[in-house]
Amino acid sequence: MIVAKNAMDRLLRAAAQARRRAYAPYSGFRVGAAVLADGRVYAAVNVENSSFPLSVCAERNAVAAAIAGGARHVEAIAIVGGDSRPTPPCGGCRQVLAEFASSEAPVVYGTEAGNRVSTTLGALLPRAFGPSDLRAPVGPEEGGSTSSSAARAPGMRRRSRR
Repeated sequence: MIVAKNAMDRLLRAAAQARRRAYAPYSGFRVGAAVLADGRVYAAVNVENSSFPLSVCAERNAVAAAIAGGARHVEAIAIVGGDSRPTPPCGGCRQVLAEFASSEAPVVYGTEAGNRVSTTLGALLPRAFGPSDLRAPVGPEEGGSTSSSAARAPGMRRRSRR
């Protein structure tokens, strides 16, 4: 999918504006993110918590806002975090983005000073694990188990033995 440069600039501005409202009293590392989904921009911030594992990244919050707004597909992503250099999304956020965006989805991450890096989600998370991996049967030749007690995702059918 091709997203116009002006749309990516608009996303980056939305992420920078959101960043100013981030709640980061412990790390001081404020992040704003914006996603384009169904033609709409959804911006969000990181929200820290004194119980650190409960903190949530801006990228995941932006995706959640898009989903809450009825979107199911993210077309493009912008992130503004860090002051001295553009900061890419963390691994967990890359995985969440891969759930809702194609590997060709453009990603731009930058600083409020205007430094930016443009890439794609596929370049940030090559060979991502995704929904199709849960639907594909796994047999012993692929490192899986054929044991009847093997765990399966809900809704997956057991592979028949022949």
